[in-house]
Amino acid sequence: MEKLENLRKYLTSLKSAAIAFSGGVDSSFLLKVAHDLLGDKVLAVTVRLHSFPEKDFHETEDFCKKYGIRQIIIDYNELDIAGFSKNPENRCYLCKKAIFTKIKEVAKQEGFLEVCEGSNLSDTGDYRPGMQAISELGIKTPLMHCGFYKEEIRLFSRDMGLACWNKPSAACLSSRFVYGEKITLKKLKMIEAGENLLHNMGFSQLRLRIHGEKLARIEILPDELEKVLSLREKIIQQLKQLGFTYVTLDLQGFRSGSMNEVLK
Repeated sequence: MEKLENLRKYLTSLKSAAIAFSGGVDSSFLLKVAHDLLGDKVLAVTVRLHSFPEKDFHETEDFCKKYGIRQIIIDYNELDIAGFSKNPENRCYLCKKAIFTKIKEVAKQEGFLEVCEGSNLSDTGDYRPGMQAISELGIKTPLMHCGFYKEEIRLFSRDMGLACWNKPSAACLSSRFVYGEKITLKKLKMIEAGENLLHNMGFSQLRLRIHGEKLARIEILPDELEKVLSLREKIIQQLKQLGFTYVTLDLQGFRSGSMNEVLK
């Protein structure tokens, strides 16, 4: 409870804030706490990207309507960002720099003093070049500042009655590509459709990685391996209908940032 109280004090000190809102557990928790404190001095800003699944986008709208939070939606084509589609190792930096520059512009136009986002201490254990862009732009990270870890955020969210408290962790669809492989709209749509069908089959935490234009590599939780094998033929058939030729199962299972394993 001390961390939550520190968060409230920190947010109150900001006077007003635009919250980068993706609909994930972290940004939902941050937005709700901020709005409870500051009311209409808080604005939710959601950037609608090709790398942002449509179902997640619509969940942000539902959340803001439910709690009476003003939301601004920015339609943005990340494939237009210089160098982004080439998928370099600093792709996330390029994207975050462009997106948060736009969010800052909107916040300033709307009269909000600060821009905040939902990174927390659990985000520091992997390669995250986007954090550099956030730092360079002076974006506030209240959850990190107040020492929150992911599981604490989930527990507080559950106690607050937020339906998303146990929502699986997510990352943008562009993170499903091997570094150096060109990111295209066609392949982003294949990944989104493939992950949707796997979720609809009842799998919770997963990633559908793409290698080239024909190979799909499925990462799921280890305790769901038997389930995926029991649905093998159905999964193969439906992924092939989406345009994949080869369908593989990663025996190591789900792990965030597995594409970073090739980095030194």
